[in-house]
Amino acid sequence: MTQVHNQSGGTEEVASSTQAQPEAARTRRYPSLWRNRDFMLLWNGQLLSNVGSQVSLLAFPLLVLAITRSPAQAGLVGALRSLPFALLCLPAGALIDRWDRKKVMLICDTGRALALGSIPVALWLGRLGILQLCLVALVEGTLMTFFSLAEIACLPHVVPKEQIPAASAQNQAIDSASWTIGPFLGGLLFGLGNAIPFLTDAISYVCSVLGIFFMRTRFQEERAETPLKIWHEIGEGILWLWHERVLRFLALLTLGLIFPTIGFTLLLIILAQNLHASPLAIGILFASGGIGSIAGAFLTNPLQKRFTFGQLTIGSAWIWAISWLALAIAPNLWVLGIANGVSFIIVPIYISVQFSYRLIIIPDHLQGRVQSVFRLLSFGSQPLSFVLTGFLIQWIGPVATVIVLFVPQGIIALIATFYRPLRETPSLSELGRKEPV
Repeated sequence: MTQVHNQSGGTEEVASSTQAQPEAARTRRYPSLWRNRDFMLLWNGQLLSNVGSQVSLLAFPLLVLAITRSPAQAGLVGALRSLPFALLCLPAGALIDRWDRKKVMLICDTGRALALGSIPVALWLGRLGILQLCLVALVEGTLMTFFSLAEIACLPHVVPKEQIPAASAQNQAIDSASWTIGPFLGGLLFGLGNAIPFLTDAISYVCSVLGIFFMRTRFQEERAETPLKIWHEIGEGILWLWHERVLRFLALLTLGLIFPTIGFTLLLIILAQNLHASPLAIGILFASGGIGSIAGAFLTNPLQKRFTFGQLTIGSAWIWAISWLALAIAPNLWVLGIANGVSFIIVPIYISVQFSYRLIIIPDHLQGRVQSVFRLLSFGSQPLSFVLTGFLIQWIGPVATVIVLFVPQGIIALIATFYRPLRETPSLSELGRKEPV
């Protein structure tokens, strides 16, 4: 008999003659994720937090447009929110591997609650200006950078490795629900009062803090080695990712799909306003994307079991790119809402499968660093994308902007189709059964 560690830190005995057993018998069975106390605390806290984030994500450009009447300035505020990620992602990843991840998450969401709460206070005092909105965007973007990396790195300690694909799909359900509920609430609450969406978001961060506080799981392994200089640690993460050719290509593929669409919120608002939509109608329009995303979240787990990782990734990339074009031909709000809903079906599928792949193959002591490098390559161009989208809308109009931004998506999907290492990558369940490196 052999002792192995279980998720709660104890040990249990298993037969040592596993090689003589069939594969199905060697696969361990775990309780449902719905019965995992710590995962549910994290999951529920992030559900509320993400809904609040979607509320303010819609309210931010609406508020800037109400103050300035300028799509370019609305794009600039969005760029400032994502700028800290581009600047701090690499050192943040190295620090997440050093620091207590739970404390980082608690501090970050407390800070985000205070930052968002300052907007309704300033509105009620009649002192809100574009400078404060820019500062809040910078603070929130900075804290979001650290929080998101810590959250990603802690997940393999909250659930067993074999359940990571299911947990990733369930986390995508959070995004899907928030994309449905958040924009609708954002439009509704903004119509009731400009301050209310931001107060709602601040309260949601408080709920996240409470959920994380009561979790019992340790968020990282013990660190026995003496920390190296931070740039040396960052270099380790870069080198590890560089030698993993599929993961390296995934970062470039995600960049090619995300970069053209990162200004999607502003673009859809302008398209809807050109069709004479009210704030509430815009919220409902965004909620249609959430409905599509919920459908995609339900499809994710069955698709992961039916197709290989390579097949799912390549197919998702093509559907992502082609469905984007539908936004350019919608003649009214109803058709625009349907097009938006259909295009969002593929988002949770693509995000979940590549997210699960990263969590499975990256060692724990490198999670923060490698994830930060991957995310910088994939999402580090967000500030440029926000600014570019705002200026393209102002220069050539929203419909032409949709068509122009399709081009890089189509090119990268074509490259993925012919990239053999990606095509030959097996299913996530097969990867999860392999021993960690």
